[in-house]
Amino acid sequence: MARKNLGCSSSSSFLVLLAVGSFFATYNLITLVVHNRTVNHGKYTFDPLVVMPDNMKKTGGKKVLFHVALTATDSPYSKWQCRIMYYWYKKTRDMEGSEMGKFTRILHSGQPDNLMDEIPTFVVDPLPSGLDRGYIVLNRPWAFVQWLERVTIEEEYILMAEPDHVFVNPLPNLARGEYPAGFPFFYIKPDENENIIRKYYPKEKGPVTNVDPIGNSPVIIRKDILEKIAPTWMNVSLRMKDDPETDKKFGWVLEMYAYAVASALHGVQHILRKDFMLQPPWDLEIGYRFIIHYTYGCDYTMKGELTYGKIGEWRFDKRSHLRGPPPRNISMPPPGVPESVRTLVKMVNEATANIPGWDTT
Repeated sequence: MARKNLGCSSSSSFLVLLAVGSFFATYNLITLVVHNRTVNHGKYTFDPLVVMPDNMKKTGGKKVLFHVALTATDSPYSKWQCRIMYYWYKKTRDMEGSEMGKFTRILHSGQPDNLMDEIPTFVVDPLPSGLDRGYIVLNRPWAFVQWLERVTIEEEYILMAEPDHVFVNPLPNLARGEYPAGFPFFYIKPDENENIIRKYYPKEKGPVTNVDPIGNSPVIIRKDILEKIAPTWMNVSLRMKDDPETDKKFGWVLEMYAYAVASALHGVQHILRKDFMLQPPWDLEIGYRFIIHYTYGCDYTMKGELTYGKIGEWRFDKRSHLRGPPPRNISMPPPGVPESVRTLVKMVNEATANIPGWDTT
């Protein structure tokens, strides 16, 4: 990937934006004009979140590649997840049905780490000290802003992914033109939080249902659209974190709401794909879904009974490995544990068995 020529004025503006806290009160990208929720295309009018018109469905032909990008830190916890994720990216990238292009780990620690030769990585700066207030995920939109500004990306589309994703089936490009594809999270509920959403998405912009129930990941989106959304996403994230009511209500999913709001402010609607991802232990089967997201702990009795919220006799939880990687050859779950969990453990074990120097992460 080649670097773009950076204009001094654009770089300086972002530095000023980040360094001067009071500026966030006046720097407001959310005045951008957005389009109507209902889209008119000649012969049909539709909401792509409800139905995908036949003449927008792909019918074969040339692949439309997307660049796989995830943000990460240099912590051991982040590193081991990235290594597993990259292993499965390489394994599924060239399978039939895949439209994955190149891969970038956007490292927002400000300096290279020991995975630079193993995983394609681009180093960006973290937010100025103290600005994230301990909520490290706030670095994600700022990392994407820097990466998009500084790098020439060959693919027309980008998949925003996360370290705790593994590709369980070859992933095609689920986006369609100006409509990105996203995953609907059951806990992102803009309509139930209208009083807060309206602080960032005023009534004159349209109904609160314009804000999709998504986060930024997984999302496949056209590169030029993300370039418009990313600075707004960053700005809204920082404003939300700066508002005590919003911060308390949204908590660890604040940055996800910020992406959803930023997209709506730009008139961007997402095609909601429930098959984009599954999340053990709640989703039991793999089926034709594409990504396993192992954000939740999986705790079971030796009889295969879920004990969520209580440490089980058998467990797999990524948070058990904050200071270093899990061991190779994790024990398989007991009989009765759903396919999704068993598949996850098999995939983790395969990756760790084949990644050189696993214990040195």
